[in-house]
Amino acid sequence: MTATTIETPSPESAPASDEAVAAYSHRQIMTIMSGLMLGMLLAVLDQTIISTALTRISEDFHRPDLYSWVVTSYLLTSTASTPLYGKLGDLYGRKKIFQIAIVIFLLGSALAGLSQSMIQLIIFRGVQGLGAGGLISLALAIVGDVISPRERGRYQGYFGAMFGASSILGPLIGGFLVDQASWRWVFYVNIPFGIVALIVIRRVLTINYARRTARLDIFGALLLVGGVSLFLIAVQDAGQQARITKTIFIVATAGLALIVGFAGWEKRAAEPILPPRLFGNAVFRVTSTLSLITGAIMFGAIIFMPQYLQLVRGTSPTLSGLRLLPLLAGMLITSVGSGRLVTKRGRYKIFIIAGTGVMTAGMALLTLIRVDTNGWLLSAMLFVVGFGLGLFIQNTVLATQNSVDIADLGTATSAVTFLRTLGGAVGASSLGAIIIAYQRSHVAGDIERYGPHAGPLVTFTHGMDHAYLWTVPIGLAAFVLSFFMRELSLRTTAATSARTAPAEPAA
Repeated sequence: MTATTIETPSPESAPASDEAVAAYSHRQIMTIMSGLMLGMLLAVLDQTIISTALTRISEDFHRPDLYSWVVTSYLLTSTASTPLYGKLGDLYGRKKIFQIAIVIFLLGSALAGLSQSMIQLIIFRGVQGLGAGGLISLALAIVGDVISPRERGRYQGYFGAMFGASSILGPLIGGFLVDQASWRWVFYVNIPFGIVALIVIRRVLTINYARRTARLDIFGALLLVGGVSLFLIAVQDAGQQARITKTIFIVATAGLALIVGFAGWEKRAAEPILPPRLFGNAVFRVTSTLSLITGAIMFGAIIFMPQYLQLVRGTSPTLSGLRLLPLLAGMLITSVGSGRLVTKRGRYKIFIIAGTGVMTAGMALLTLIRVDTNGWLLSAMLFVVGFGLGLFIQNTVLATQNSVDIADLGTATSAVTFLRTLGGAVGASSLGAIIIAYQRSHVAGDIERYGPHAGPLVTFTHGMDHAYLWTVPIGLAAFVLSFFMRELSLRTTAATSARTAPAEPAA
């Protein structure tokens, strides 16, 4: 199967002059942002909202053996499709592809809510994820079309806040819907928000672009989707079993082989999905690596804390979601605050350095959690982690967009989003495997020491501490790496032509 030549629009871009950019007033930008953030809200929320509904779902369908696939199917399709959406947005126009992604997501949500078996739910969650893959990366890329990098900081800070809020509020909203209505409303709740997002984007967003001849890399897409899917399946199974079986090894090897094949094919493809030239960009190399590392740490902090609160502290699903609000508060403060400072001063590297450092310090604090840790102390620990995450998540995207040619804006944005999600999938499974392995080797001794009721609680808590301990050296690696990122002067126009020279180093 080879690349197919078709007539497509060239990469969408806002007009390349300051006068044209001024056509968007602050009010218009905020209206556009509301539609984009609703799309992001849907995609990120569904990564975590399902967690508090899984027990009820498995009870209704009598298939507890398959409940993990309700999460995995969404994760597979959303992760694997993210780079594809970036390229499709560059070729066909991001507004059009973003609307298609919303429609696919809403279709999957409606079908998931109507599911009559666990198999149906797993399939429809995959459809949902297929749409979600484009919602985050395309929303961030469209911001690059509309707002110049110099002004983007204050607006993109809202996206960082929305990303954190969606991840953290997911368990809270899911728990409330399950307690007060039905698990089906976990999916139905997406529909009104998605419709509003569609209306706003269709009516308000106008992006000019010219037509050009492009090549759609079908074979590369198949290699990428197949490789990422097999690798994630292997990682998920290894995490659940806390060991690597022969089957897992074969599946992981096959996935990695396809990914290596994809990397080789991209060097020959006429219109590569992930252009090798991106990795010749020093800024992109650093930001993409940071996204991979910090994705693993961030999702680990979010996913396991509700389990600790519910299993060890005995809180309800709704209350466990509320207890994550300090993490959200930290992200909101620094995401919005650092965005405004970037716009004012034109500097962003310092926030990336500080953010990775503070996040790592917060993860080190989480290793001190015990069964009876004071609630206020736990809140303070979570606040520190959120404070660090808010400083650099959106600024790594800003640094990426500012350093690449406009022809690669969508592709580069989707790449860092893809790597963050991939890091989250691998990190969550790996940290989960550490917890499970610790429980298997220590539970008998803890039961003997603390009793049949307290023993398992101590084991889980110490296992979680042990998992968080592994994130500290990884976070330190991200902190050191951030010093090597080259800081470029922020562009003052929303978009530039494909021939625009790279930005100059900041003074």
